[in-house]
This record gives sequence, structure tokens and C-alpha cells, in this order.
Amino acid sequence: MRKLGYRIGGLWLASGLLLGSGLFAAPAAEALPTTVPLGGNAYITQSRNKPDETIDDTGLHNWDSPYTTISTYVDVMQPGDLQVSLVGSLSGSTQSTVKVSIGDQSQTVALAPADVANTVFPVGTFRINQPGYVKIDLRGVSNNGGYFGDISGLQLDGTATAGGLLFADDPGNFYWSRRGPSVHLGFNVPAETEYFYSEVTVPAGQDPVGTYYMANGFNVGYFGMQVNAPNKRWILFSVWDPPGGSTTLVAKGNQTIVNNFGGEGTGGQSHMICNWRAGSTYRFVTRAQPDGQGNTLFSAWFGSPQGENACGDNGQGGNEVQAGVKWHFVATWKYPGTSTYQRGVYSFLEGFNPDTGYLGRRASFGNEWAISSSGAWTEMTSAWYDVDPTGYNNQRADFAGGAVGNQFYLRNDGFFTPSVASHQWFYRQPNGIRPDVDLGKLPEQ
Repeated sequence: MRKLGYRIGGLWLASGLLLGSGLFAAPAAEALPTTVPLGGNAYITQSRNKPDETIDDTGLHNWDSPYTTISTYVDVMQPGDLQVSLVGSLSGSTQSTVKVSIGDQSQTVALAPADVANTVFPVGTFRINQPGYVKIDLRGVSNNGGYFGDISGLQLDGTATAGGLLFADDPGNFYWSRRGPSVHLGFNVPAETEYFYSEVTVPAGQDPVGTYYMANGFNVGYFGMQVNAPNKRWILFSVWDPPGGSTTLVAKGNQTIVNNFGGEGTGGQSHMICNWRAGSTYRFVTRAQPDGQGNTLFSAWFGSPQGENACGDNGQGGNEVQAGVKWHFVATWKYPGTSTYQRGVYSFLEGFNPDTGYLGRRASFGNEWAISSSGAWTEMTSAWYDVDPTGYNNQRADFAGGAVGNQFYLRNDGFFTPSVASHQWFYRQPNGIRPDVDLGKLPEQ
């Protein structure tokens, strides 16, 4: 599924020329080296305290610490020798030495002369033993000024590049490339589905900062859990504004914080601060209820294990315990001008922080049920899997999804190999027993 079109790979022959009685071919053109821009492919992966180094669309800047590691990721299609050079300039010093490493192989390079943009500094040759993502690390060794240099890219050549390289090469989308590809599961729910129920489990170690595990999405909103900061986690429920109108709050839980949002559209946002944990299973219920006046009321409830106290207790109630699950009411939003039940039901996994897009994420999604307006429960055991433009435009290839036993899974980021091809159906094993939840007794405050 990889598009091998990010460099001029291999050799090409000019058209044959017929001269006299012999057929002659023009000499093969020399393959050109490939320059991988740091702006869309590099991260600060190790540092002390708050690093001064920054990576923007033009590359690495303010590189002054010998304790900082800058890692660039490139998907190499075949094993072989990889010749590496740095592209940039030496500013803030008149000389510096930098160590370049791939796995347990490392070489040093001296950067000079000063203040000449796009200078190529040859490093040396590294052996690549298997195809897949390669991590190329830079670390400052010494300098005689304030900075080790400004690096805009890595120039790569050698037999390992002959099969092609995959990396982010669209400067207009470097922000999205560094975030990484998001992956989705789509569910074909029956007509007049009023409630949707699902469960999400995040494995230990798969919860880096800047991740959204979206459980219950629909055509105008989404509901799931986020890692916002090292000590800050949310349960987030948002509904977009309709064209020419505004979504308005009808009711909210006692622990719910309400805002408006913008950026990727506008709408109403509601969230609870909940210390949910990797390794635990959480429940999600959304409701789409026509109000009889041409509008739709969208509501959301979050279920955590009873003894976990993930969302705390502010002493104002608003919780309901059923079968060992503590249910929390998040909010109800009115979406004007449209009367509908659940449509476009889906789940997704995304990294939303471009600085942590090198860290892997994974979650299991399971026990999905659609409940009709008449109360009929239907288990959803098939899902349509796809990836966003960062994946299908071949800016990154670290995305996957599938079904294992009675659960679906989604995985992204972390620069793993191989990927799982987008645009296919997956089927999980049915549970056959509907969840033990009384929808009519869920809390409403």
C-alpha cells in the first residue's frame, strides 16, 4: 500500500537511439540523493528540563543542549547501505561536532563553515538490515559558541534508498504529519437507532499525552476520553453547530464543564475531568432523540468501574451505579433544524499533539450495541476501517486496525511496520449477551 514516489529511486534509461546499423542506449542517469525535511519528520525525543530546541516547518532551531536527542523517522523499503548527510547551517558557533546514530551504529560529523544555508555535511554510511521505519538520531557533542547548528533536513543516498523512501514531503501539512495518521471504525447501525453503547480499553503504556480515544461518534459530534497532559485527563463530548445555527446546552452533569469550541468547525463542548486509567474498561452511551419540534437532543453518559472513583465525587450526586458500573451524566445538547436518530456512527483513535506523534497509541473497542427507539438491541460485529489523509496520502504508514476475538483494535503512531491497509471490513466475534445497563435509569444531572 506504500507509494514509492518520494524520491527519484533507481536508474532510468533514455530512449534508444538508432545510429547506423547499431542500437545504442543513452547512459543511465545517476540517481539523485533524497532530502528528508526535519519539519515534517523529526521530534525531540530526549531532553533535560524544558528544552530550548524547536522544530518548525523549516527544521531544527535553537539547538544548544548536548542532552537533547532529535529523532527523524524514514520508512526505508529495502535493506542496504544508507549514506547520511546533514543539510543546514552552522550559526551561533564557528565549529561544532554532532553525533548521528541509527540503532547501535554511530558516527560524528564536524559542521563548518558558518552561516551558509543549505550546506551539505556528509556523515557516513550506515547498514540497514531490514525494510521498515528507521530512526536517525542527532545529538550535539561539542561547539565553541551557543548552538550546534540549524538543520533543515537529512540527505539520504545509497543502496537502501533504491527501492524508495516514504516520509512526510508536503510542507503544507507538516503539522498533521507530525501528529500522525488517525484511524477509524465505522458502524452501519439500524434505522431509528436512538442509543449507541460501546466499551473502550487502553492497554498499559499506550496512553501518551495528546491522545483521543473516541468511542461514540456520530454525524455531528463525538464522545470519548483524552490524555491532555501528564496529570490531566478528560471525558469529552462535543456537538458541532449546524449550518446557519448554533447548538445549545439543554442540561449538564454536576461535574461537567461546558465551553464552545472552534478550529475544526464550531459547536458546543462538554467535558469532565476524570482520572481514567490504562488497563481498565470504560463504557460509553450516546443518545439521539428527536424533540418533536424539528430538532435533535444529543446526550452522553460515561461508565467507570464502581470502585475506581475515576471521576471523583463532588458531593452533588448525579451518578448511578448499575451492575458494578458507575454512570456519569455528561450533557445534553440541542442541535437545531434537524430531526434524526443516530447516523454516521463511528469510533476513532488520534494523536492531537504534534510533539508526541512519535509515541505509539493503541486501544481495543468492543461490545458495540445499537438500541432502537422501540427498545430493540442489535449487536454490531462488523466495522469499516479507514485512515485519514495523512495515511492515504502516504505521508506516514504507521497505522493499523483489525479484530481480535470479540474486540476491534486501532493502532497509530510510533513508526511501526507494517501498516494495515485502509478501506476494509473487519468482523469481531459476537458476545451474544447485551450489556447490563438500564437506559431508562441513567442519571440526568
